[in-house]
Amino acid sequence: MQEGDSEIAIRVRNLVVGFGRQIVLDNLSLDVRKGEILGLVGASGGGKSVLMRTIIGLIPRRSGEIEVMGQAIGGAHERSTQAAAGMWGILFQQGALFSSLTVRQNIQFPLRENLVASQELMDEIATAKLEMVGLLPEDGDKYPAELSGGMTKRVALARSLALDPAIVFLDEPTSGLDPIAAGDFDALIKTLQKTLGLTVFMVTHDLASLNTVCDRVAALADGKIVAIGPMSELLESEHPWVRAYFHGKRSQMLQPQTS
Repeated sequence: MQEGDSEIAIRVRNLVVGFGRQIVLDNLSLDVRKGEILGLVGASGGGKSVLMRTIIGLIPRRSGEIEVMGQAIGGAHERSTQAAAGMWGILFQQGALFSSLTVRQNIQFPLRENLVASQELMDEIATAKLEMVGLLPEDGDKYPAELSGGMTKRVALARSLALDPAIVFLDEPTSGLDPIAAGDFDALIKTLQKTLGLTVFMVTHDLASLNTVCDRVAALADGKIVAIGPMSELLESEHPWVRAYFHGKRSQMLQPQTS
């Protein structure tokens, strides 16, 4: 049974994206439910980040339809996309912080671009977002070069939350982090999702994140979503790529342990 529009945060239908003669996404369809953490997994270079960037209007599509919170999304410069952009926040791979700005100024960047607010209010918002992601107010005076990898990710997350979005897009959020820092970041995402009622669209290859954080996982192969559901269903999938990914040597953490 198809879910009602009121339950869907992101709806993608028959999406085709290509570069030159290469088709990356081939009539792809996907629904992301409101309030869930959806993990998107696929082969390296298989189109995961392309899908995310197409949804937010950064990459043009050849055909297909995209809706975010019921609003049609076009290209990056179309009025509908610009109007919808306030509904989402984005954590790009490696954080993508502005190196010449302090942490506080990085968090305030979306505020300056979208709001008319006093410096005092923007400072208060930046401090609140820092605390929300587990950092101290004094961390706001630091520059990106002074941050650890885990802190960089947290600052980038704080920036993505600056405008109180309904949806957060995360592109490989635990990439480059050691297992402890990655686990802490996963826990933070889960806490924020529950506390703020966020919808989270997470592109990742981190098996631990997929297993511990995501409500559902979507597998992208051959330009399409070939499997989607809770991790338990993905583990039962008969699709060759899905089986190879989730039953390979590095996926033993997902399998039931026997004594």
